[in-house]
Amino acid sequence: MLKRLTKTAVAGAAMLSLSAMAALANPYEEYAGTTLIVNFPAHPHYNAVVKVLPEFTKETGIEVEVDMLPYLKMRERQTLELTQEEGAYDLIAYVVFSKADYVFADQLENLARFFMNPKLADPTYDAADLIDGYVQNIGVAGGFKGYLPGPTGSLFGLPQGSETSVLIYRKDIFEKHGLKVPETYDELLDVTCKIPELEPGMGGMASRAASGHQASHAFLLHLAPLGGRVFDDVWNPIINNEAGVAAANALKTIVDCGPEGSSAFGPAEAANAFSTGQAAMFLDSIAFAPGFEDPQKSQVAGNVGYALHPEGVRRGSQTGGFGIAIPKNAVNKEAAFLLAQWLTSKHGDKLVAMAGGNPSRFSTYADPEVQAKFPFAKAFGEALKHADPDWRPIIPAWGKINADIGTTMSKVLTEDLDPQEALDGVAERARAIMDEEGYYIWQ
Repeated sequence: MLKRLTKTAVAGAAMLSLSAMAALANPYEEYAGTTLIVNFPAHPHYNAVVKVLPEFTKETGIEVEVDMLPYLKMRERQTLELTQEEGAYDLIAYVVFSKADYVFADQLENLARFFMNPKLADPTYDAADLIDGYVQNIGVAGGFKGYLPGPTGSLFGLPQGSETSVLIYRKDIFEKHGLKVPETYDELLDVTCKIPELEPGMGGMASRAASGHQASHAFLLHLAPLGGRVFDDVWNPIINNEAGVAAANALKTIVDCGPEGSSAFGPAEAANAFSTGQAAMFLDSIAFAPGFEDPQKSQVAGNVGYALHPEGVRRGSQTGGFGIAIPKNAVNKEAAFLLAQWLTSKHGDKLVAMAGGNPSRFSTYADPEVQAKFPFAKAFGEALKHADPDWRPIIPAWGKINADIGTTMSKVLTEDLDPQEALDGVAERARAIMDEEGYYIWQ
């Protein structure tokens, strides 16, 4: 009898011990019941994120309330909230331009201490699977040039809704005329101006080109693959060198051979021109692909092909889009980290992708289920190997320089301003801005 009682007691103790271990094995238990307030942009990717948040709550017990705003209003709200002693948001989404501003103002948490905490950091997270160009572009600050990886760099955000550029084209038009899908810039520019001859009334390529940010973005889209940069490694403007002039001329050729009204196109207008059959190609973000494949929104659905951003002297597709970060003045920082980690984990990333968002991991793009639902995923996964985190400088002074590039490039496109003269002026004004910001004080 005593032996039986002893065995029962031992078994009971073992069960209690296992129960205690099981309780300890739930890393979310301490935060169950917490309500996070997050600030996201009104954007197709974040529509997908919102769809999967109930699954996060189901798995963790952490509630999430979303304040979703148009991008410009989101930025205005964040500019106000991040300066408060106690902020309204536990997690924010931010466009890549904002990284330099927020980090420089000491408004974002360095994520190192969260990834160092064994109670918070998921050992199966596999950070090496994250698309490195995105991580560098969206999340890293303090390294090489202040915004790229390096011995002094730190991680302040994680990619969530990041994008790169790909060449999107009409398969039926290319097949009809026996055209080769462009792999180089020479081939791209040649076929861009050949299309209007072969298909009267159709432009070669639809491109953003409107004065301001759009013209600058379009120019920079060609600058990197054609071998250019805005600055050299010690901040001397080199935007006006041979590569810069080649990029300006490439954009002008594309606009001149594009659909009617091209010089006033923003991204939405350019995408609409392609989806309504006014252009045979579209070189821009992967974010537009789902719309082109939707028969309810696109007249070319079923006839769309995808290829790498053409090569100039190198591969160099753009990096952009959004990341997520924890404000310095957030109330629930640890729970916010758990949400950020979950959304960018392999599990969370696939859920977001299947809901229509842009993946942040190579493995998600390679996933058979994702590829079956989104046929363009395989091509995008290949394109992301060439995503260039340095295609534009992410520094606090960039806003002024970017605006100047956009205004000046618009004059090249609409007023026939000589590209060399235009870029010489940009370089001179950029040097003055950088001098004022203190970039030459050590020279």
